[in-house]
Amino acid sequence: MNIFEKIRDEIKQDYYQQNFPNDGQRFVAWYLRNIHLRDRNETKDDITDGADDKQIDAIVIDDDKSTIFIIQGKFIGNGNVDAEPLREVLSSWIQLRDLVRLQEVANIKLKRKLSEVAKALEDDYEIAFELITTSELTSSAQKDLATFQKQLAELSEKDDIVCSISVIDQDEIRRRYDIALERENPSINHTIDLTGSHVMPLTIAGTQVLLAAIPLKECITIPGIKDGTLFQKNVRQSLGLNNTVNKGIRQTIYSDKHRDFFFFHNGITAICNKFDLNNNHLEIHGLSVVNGCQSLNTILSCSERVKELEDTFVLFRFYEIPQRERADRISINTNSQSAVKPRDLRSNDKRVLNLKKSFEQKYPNGYFLTKRGEIAPADKDKRYILDLSDLGKYLIAWHSQRPNISYSETKIFDKYFEQLFKREYKPENAQALNFWMQEINKTWDKENPLGLNETLLAMKAYAPFHHLYAVSMCFAIANNLADRVPNPNKCWEKACQTNMVNEIVKISGISLNMALEAAANEPQPQNRVFSPQNWIKAKTCLAGINFAIRNYFNMLPMIPGGQEIKNKLNETLTIGQEDFEYRWAAD
Repeated sequence: MNIFEKIRDEIKQDYYQQNFPNDGQRFVAWYLRNIHLRDRNETKDDITDGADDKQIDAIVIDDDKSTIFIIQGKFIGNGNVDAEPLREVLSSWIQLRDLVRLQEVANIKLKRKLSEVAKALEDDYEIAFELITTSELTSSAQKDLATFQKQLAELSEKDDIVCSISVIDQDEIRRRYDIALERENPSINHTIDLTGSHVMPLTIAGTQVLLAAIPLKECITIPGIKDGTLFQKNVRQSLGLNNTVNKGIRQTIYSDKHRDFFFFHNGITAICNKFDLNNNHLEIHGLSVVNGCQSLNTILSCSERVKELEDTFVLFRFYEIPQRERADRISINTNSQSAVKPRDLRSNDKRVLNLKKSFEQKYPNGYFLTKRGEIAPADKDKRYILDLSDLGKYLIAWHSQRPNISYSETKIFDKYFEQLFKREYKPENAQALNFWMQEINKTWDKENPLGLNETLLAMKAYAPFHHLYAVSMCFAIANNLADRVPNPNKCWEKACQTNMVNEIVKISGISLNMALEAAANEPQPQNRVFSPQNWIKAKTCLAGINFAIRNYFNMLPMIPGGQEIKNKLNETLTIGQEDFEYRWAAD
């Protein structure tokens, strides 16, 4: 079964038939669910296709990759795709440059998404256009793609907004689908044609090594660049195209100095489980690039220009390294010439190491993960495994009372790190936050036990931290100390003693839901629509959550059995004033 037939068969499922009116939308929804791995609610929220969609079928805002994906779909069984869809993509970019005007003429779903796009652009997200099709481009459309890539590069320099365009055809969809199936542990096998390359095989320290000056156009044939699977052993993924080094790479590619690329570039380091050199073909098994992620992503963004380049090479170092520990050391050392993400840089901070030591001494069956990609030993209790990144998000939601910032790992470990980690933090408080969040996450599964609004469920990357904030505010409001922050461990212990953990999590979740629905019903200025994603990322949402909690408490005696619940809540939520402190400033 080819990919078109597979998609055509799968979009007959009830989810696609009941939520999307035509096969075009169902195809885009299938792509979002199976390739971008969006859940059911996120997918419905991302689709903007319909009347006045302005050639934008879906928008995905990926906070982990700091990228806005603008998606246009063409679900075609036979024939090729001409340049018209590419022109539609370029038209989308022209319109996106004037968001105010575009919002005035767009449909409701697109208007709301555009407000989220504006917020993301303020945080320097890049834009990636994806034309997805189950067919292939005509030869003339391929030429137009090269032209459009160059135009987007020029516009990016002019507007200082980095954007790129990729055509995801049936072969690429199939490849991405296969990789998505094994996303947790992908293995890439690839054969590189070394005809025209300059090659030198070596054996160093008992290790097979191949040094090769490879044509730049051969790089774009390597799978796993855009989705990051090629860089699974790298200490970081793509940092985007909007930095000085990557801008310089693009400029060289489009300039008449492209033949000097080999001399300007430090080279790319790749490791694999095994490689074989046969008749100018390098067969690689278990390929991973540990240094060169930024370069390969930038080269791919200029793919059509790169295909035209002759006598333009880049240095590759291939190492046959099947040992994982040795591969990890190579990845770390080959990336030491430039900074990694703020979270990575903080992993060896003495305050973090001190917290790790105290946490694991307090909980011998637990484990504190400080490094990205680190895996806890199999004999540890999963309930007591805590990740540094997660803890940072919990701290800013609970102690700084700013859950609207929790989604941004960069801000937490860069701008706010000193405020969050300047003091010695008790391991029992860290684990209490871990426990609270584990209970909260149980209510955010597909069963939706709290009956949360579908729009709220589509914000699973952000909203659970507001749920955690609401738990803390239940204690603060009940003690008439709304300007203070309760001790997480005292709250957890008290809730466990009275068997009220589930009830508090329930009240907090319902209050968050009520706050969102109240905000959505407020009148909006002309040509403005309410954006749940922008509301959840704004500080103004906190007042709505607090009001909803107070309102819930006041309404309890009016429902059957409510007074009994309120009495037990009062007993549970009442803790000593010594168990409160002022919030940690983070804005």
